[in-house]
Amino acid sequence: MKLLITILLFSLDEFMLPCITKKFIGIDCPGCGLQRSLALLLQGDFLAAFIMYPPVYSIIALLIFLLVRNFITIKYANKIIVTLTITAIGFILINYILKFI
Repeated sequence: MKLLITILLFSLDEFMLPCITKKFIGIDCPGCGLQRSLALLLQGDFLAAFIMYPPVYSIIALLIFLLVRNFITIKYANKIIVTLTITAIGFILINYILKFI
């Protein structure tokens, strides 16, 4: 079982979807690098995942909070969701702008 998981983690690159924007227009989209970053996270390479796509951690924090909120009642959930969403969008936009500099 452990061998199967290891083989799947290292063969993730073969199953990645191509970026349509990059393929047809020739420029990166705001989400370019997210798939590779998630693959690096699954392989345990946290620094390389951050270097590949810095907003990955803010997106994961938002998704985890949304998942937890479905099972647990949280007092200020809407404010936290808005804050995490704005943070994630901010990191995505900053990363996208820095790609062109």
